[in-house]
Amino acid sequence: MNAALNVREQFNALVEDLNRHSYLYYTLGQPEISDAEYDRRFRELEELERAYPELERADSPTKRVGGAALEEFKSVIHAVPMLSLSNAMNEEELAEFDARCMRFLENEGLIEYAVENKFDGVAVNLVYQDGILAGGATRGDGYQGEDVTSNIKTIRSIPLKLRGEGRLPELLEVRGEVVFLKADFEKLNAERIAKGEEPFANPRNAASGSLRQLDPRVTARRPLTFYAYALGQAVGLTPSQTHYEAMQRVSELGFRISPFLRKAQGTAGLIEAYRAAAAGRSSLEYEVDGIVAKVNRHELQERLGFRQRSPRWAIAGKFEAVEEHTKLLDIVVQVGRTGALTPVAVLEPVGVGGVIVTRATLHNQEEIERKGLLIGDTVVVRRQGDVIPAVVACLPALRSGGERPFVFPTECPQCGTAVVKPEGEVVARCSNPSCPAKSGQRILHFASRNAADIEGLGKKMVALLLEQGLVNDISDLYALDFEQLEALPRMAELSAQNLLDALEHSKRITLDRFIFALGIRHVGERTALVLARRCQSLENFLKITEEDLLNVPEIGPETARAVSLFLQNDEELAMITRLRERGFIILPPPQAQVGRLDGKTFVITGTLSIPRDEAKRLIEAEGGKVAAAVSRKTAYVLSGEDAGSKLEKARALNVTVINEEEWRRLLEGEG
Repeated sequence: MNAALNVREQFNALVEDLNRHSYLYYTLGQPEISDAEYDRRFRELEELERAYPELERADSPTKRVGGAALEEFKSVIHAVPMLSLSNAMNEEELAEFDARCMRFLENEGLIEYAVENKFDGVAVNLVYQDGILAGGATRGDGYQGEDVTSNIKTIRSIPLKLRGEGRLPELLEVRGEVVFLKADFEKLNAERIAKGEEPFANPRNAASGSLRQLDPRVTARRPLTFYAYALGQAVGLTPSQTHYEAMQRVSELGFRISPFLRKAQGTAGLIEAYRAAAAGRSSLEYEVDGIVAKVNRHELQERLGFRQRSPRWAIAGKFEAVEEHTKLLDIVVQVGRTGALTPVAVLEPVGVGGVIVTRATLHNQEEIERKGLLIGDTVVVRRQGDVIPAVVACLPALRSGGERPFVFPTECPQCGTAVVKPEGEVVARCSNPSCPAKSGQRILHFASRNAADIEGLGKKMVALLLEQGLVNDISDLYALDFEQLEALPRMAELSAQNLLDALEHSKRITLDRFIFALGIRHVGERTALVLARRCQSLENFLKITEEDLLNVPEIGPETARAVSLFLQNDEELAMITRLRERGFIILPPPQAQVGRLDGKTFVITGTLSIPRDEAKRLIEAEGGKVAAAVSRKTAYVLSGEDAGSKLEKARALNVTVINEEEWRRLLEGEG
């Protein structure tokens, strides 16, 4: 009896907990837990209901799709319910989904699926009457949503009138997702920060908040984007036989659809599509959290039918979480090569997207204050672009009272020198030009592959050289001798000679790589190449003025000022002189061949026979540019083996795709 009572209490507590979080997420747009944590609790509830069917409650979140509509908006009843999808959390569960469909359909043979991106935004239903946009509503609880027509009309990717020749459908419902493109989201947050406003935690929250503005003028200022993924009612539209065909028709009517849309055959096809989508996830211009797989033939969909809250013929294949919550154990301060002091979050280890995260950047003091972070807080950690961990928010509701504020240091944690914050900047810096932390980071940058490329000079070696007092700046590297290196702890004779050989080899360097290696603020690889081609020699570079720099294409005022200040620094000039005295030979930069790749923008996807950095360098040497994402301005997509979603995007935009052999012909002027 006690065991049964405990199960009931556990069940009731889960129902109450999930209903609360559903309300915070769907209705208020103020989630307190990560998506991954919600999914775990939801699956726990499902397992309890399967094991103890007598515990069933009408208000269980497994019996509905989302939250209730806000009272401020007029309610809209969906003529065709907007049901949710069951989740497959890994490849094994995708295989189980295919097996269930096969069993239900009996002797249909291999099933064909239509597979799309699962957008991480806000689901809406658009209603068109005689081809004219008549209304738009959020999904709400799946049966009743919020009328957001005025806001929907401000989204430029939603046509006010359907495209196409001939008679337009008498009635058509188009369903899809309102999202923020990553670039638009970053720009919006930068604008909010500049105005002293709180930045959005992620693109999904930003889209939800923007779509639910009572004043449509506010929504109009937010660059929202709409992607269609399904049809609801359709009167006067020629029926399609498959979902894939239906989406092609939707695209013809003027809507964006998933660039990833493809067909997949059986389990093997589903898993292949899932892996391809996961691999290309970070390169997309929008956020996704999985794939959606639908039995392609409508006739088979009808035979499979529906469960209470989801169709049997579709499933969401979820990717590993890129957002989790954990404890903020401490905040430490790191000193970079320019002296910038960067606070770093020390976290209780947590798995995010398949990687154990223990540290995450906090950028600066203002960001800590803006997010209201206290040491000891429970925080939301996100892998930005699936790569860089960042703390995006704290959860004040989970505080215990033992949390404490972080006090930013007034002295450098490495050398004890006073910290300064230049006027107009948010970054505090160590004012000591000889700070060992600055020296170490700067030497590592100088030795990096795209700079002087000194093989064998990594973090441990640089730290050891600084600790032993053998180097203070970059030029000291080239005064090292064999006896000094061999005497270092754990340094063998061969290792010492290899490092000396690498240092000697690095002395012959092109001007663009040398400028980049110097670590001047705001000067990356591309800017260094622009400067090198403008100056042609180190002597000319050392004499260039701020006024001259402002006349160089691609050089803005901030970069011009940073370069000018660097060239006016006597210590920097003395170091460059020492490098030349110790044998540095600065070669002219690679020159672009006029008319070969000049003005052409490339995007690289997949694996090439050479490193991507080398391919990028070859393109830029011929006057071309390399971009991270495919757009209509892209001239070529260079596709290697195992190409990702960029290839799909290129095909959707009709961008020319070339293989490595074709690319080399272009480099040689044969294209």
